[in-house]
Amino acid sequence: MQDVRIRIGIAAILSGAAFFTIEGALAAFIWWLIFSHPLKVLKKIRVVFPIIIMIVFFSIIMEITGGGGLAYSIRMIIILLIGMWLYCEHQTGEFLHLGTWLFGDRAGFELGMLAEMAMQSLDILSSDFLQIRQAQELKGVRWGVRSLIPTGIILVHGTLRRADDAAELMAVRGYTRGGTFCPEFTTTMRDILGGLFALCMVIISFVPASEFFILYR
Repeated sequence: MQDVRIRIGIAAILSGAAFFTIEGALAAFIWWLIFSHPLKVLKKIRVVFPIIIMIVFFSIIMEITGGGGLAYSIRMIIILLIGMWLYCEHQTGEFLHLGTWLFGDRAGFELGMLAEMAMQSLDILSSDFLQIRQAQELKGVRWGVRSLIPTGIILVHGTLRRADDAAELMAVRGYTRGGTFCPEFTTTMRDILGGLFALCMVIISFVPASEFFILYR
């Protein structure tokens, strides 16, 4: 999808529907299967594999202690899939367009720039994670809970160091606040169809089946 405005809106309503009801989660999953290029998303799913492990872990605890863990797991994993789709569809600079379009050249520019820097950090984290995994495989280290903690420490340390470098660079160049930017967007038919289909799926997920058949009659 080309239009970041529609893409963000779709992700927001589908994530909200998936969070509140299991029907909304199933509707979001159907949309994801049709519009998200699932193979492209699944190729990057190993980047968030530790998050999936945590979701499953807490779901098991919830299921044992009070029930509802299975529904929680389904909802959270589908929200994660929507987020991964949003990440895979990202194009450099589009959050800067979106922020400026929404909030203007000052606050909007800064918010857009922060979002772009966050996406850049995610790209670097993904690359670092794959490099760490390759290094561990060469050393014969098996992937598990023991290797998860030191890997997370390395990734966090690298992210903080790069954040400090970026802040220092911006200060040296004299950046203070805001900037001038003219946002532009490209809206395709696929964007419109995807947005309308997402709205329909969310509405259907919140309408009880009995009400639907009454309306049908």
